[in-house]
Amino acid sequence: MANPFELCGRVAVVTGANTGLGQALAVALAAAGADVALVGRSPMDETAAQIASLGRTSIAIAADLSTVAPIANVVRQVEDWRGRLDVLVNNAGIIRRADALEFTEADWDAVMDTNLKSVFFLSQAAARRMVARGCGGKIINVASMLSFQGGIRVASYTSAKSGLAGLTRLLANEWAGKGINVNAIAPGYFETNNTRALRADPERSAAILARIPAGQWGKPDQLGGAAVFLASSASDYVHGITLPVDGGWLAR
Repeated sequence: MANPFELCGRVAVVTGANTGLGQALAVALAAAGADVALVGRSPMDETAAQIASLGRTSIAIAADLSTVAPIANVVRQVEDWRGRLDVLVNNAGIIRRADALEFTEADWDAVMDTNLKSVFFLSQAAARRMVARGCGGKIINVASMLSFQGGIRVASYTSAKSGLAGLTRLLANEWAGKGINVNAIAPGYFETNNTRALRADPERSAAILARIPAGQWGKPDQLGGAAVFLASSASDYVHGITLPVDGGWLAR
């Protein structure tokens, strides 16, 4: 029986692939056999080197997804490179922290534009190509614990990630019949740039760790298995879920 988790011959796109969760997701997909287009604002040489060490190939596509302007070019470059686009992982995201009474319009718009608006329009562009090819595909959104909870001091981030969970369901409803699986992964508290401020705050860090049954912050490479599952044929009948990978946080 063929391995249902194998991604050989598939082309994946991972946004925000320079470091942290995005890098781990890209490397995990490559380890399963995919070639990976790395999309981001910063150099992605380290990610590319890790993928090369696995015997897979990658291409780096410079794009600032704070606007929708680069989206058409991203999809075009991927198709020029490999002639297809099978998997899209919408990982790129930013966060802004301030009390809700002080939160600025600029911080609201910056997060919503990157974390929600660009995700929709990149998904739309990828799905159009998947439909045109007639071979379907997989779209994986990177959600958050704040897709389920409110949090504090991150008004636009919570709103965007809650919206992303809803968008995942909406797109699954519309595109499942077209052979496109749309799902999301919700990382718990991982050691990334986005959580540096929390980990540096002794009280907040202690409170977070006290609630995680696993008793530790997640490591980025612990997220890859969920992405491989949702990118592979093993998940062909899975549509519209937001899968927590959280050390048991939501079970507490």
